[in-house]
Amino acid sequence: MTHEEILRALRTFSACNLSDALDRLGLAGAPHGLHPLWAGCGRIAGRAMTLKLIPAGADSPVDGTLRAISAADPGDVLVIDHGGSVEVNSFGGIAAFTAQRRGVVGVIIDGVTRDVDEMRDLGFPVYGRGVIQQSIRNRCAFGGFGGEIQIAGVPVRRGDHVVADENGVVVVPERRAEEVVDMARLSFDREEQIKRWIAEGVDPVEAHQRLHYDTLAGGEKG
Repeated sequence: MTHEEILRALRTFSACNLSDALDRLGLAGAPHGLHPLWAGCGRIAGRAMTLKLIPAGADSPVDGTLRAISAADPGDVLVIDHGGSVEVNSFGGIAAFTAQRRGVVGVIIDGVTRDVDEMRDLGFPVYGRGVIQQSIRNRCAFGGFGGEIQIAGVPVRRGDHVVADENGVVVVPERRAEEVVDMARLSFDREEQIKRWIAEGVDPVEAHQRLHYDTLAGGEKG
């Protein structure tokens, strides 16, 4: 499958469907504690442009973030590793405005952001740990972009696929993306079949057992 075909397929599944697929394949890709940060925030699906923020250093986090945004491709998602900090800002309104102008489709932050009202007005999706009012300036430093980072303990590499919706965030490794799509489709089809059986009057426990729903092994097809 091409990147575009994979991305189209990923858009058809919820974060829960994809998390189930990752589970069945034994892949870690479901960071916890990251949620949409404004009411009505849209879902995100794209390839990761990674950014690292660190507690201290010589490089401006503002300049570094703008460099990362400028290096991103249209359709990318900015994924920020700030080590889960909820006391220091990670992102803001000017960065969101710039990102949207460059074709970036959203941001996922292992940390907090401010200016969510501006992001809501832009229709720019942002997921993270919460909201803060203070500026990022002089409170952290730029640690680089385009390398491997972590969000809530889950590795993210440049080019990995990331999907976020009201259920949370998932990271799909680029080299396993086609397998994850196939497994997500299998998991989704199983759930739809179980619901059809229940609607027809089949006992719910029996409906689950028919397809070995509690089994994580990907090869079982009931």
